[in-house]
Amino acid sequence: MKKRNWGLWAKAAGIRAIKTTAQAAVAMLPAAATITAVDWKVVIGTAALAGITSLLTSIAGLPEV
Repeated sequence: MKKRNWGLWAKAAGIRAIKTTAQAAVAMLPAAATITAVDWKVVIGTAALAGITSLLTSIAGLPEV
């Protein structure tokens, strides 16, 4: 069985999840005509789901680790 460096994995998975969360949030903003028309609950919920999905996908393996 391959020994894993869990600290390195957690750091890489965390960075990937943060990037994915930010990308999802930014992608939702152009849907509104103005910044005051943004449905922030939907943006935050979608971004959080993207971050969780990224972490779960990272369980399968990270190429950089």
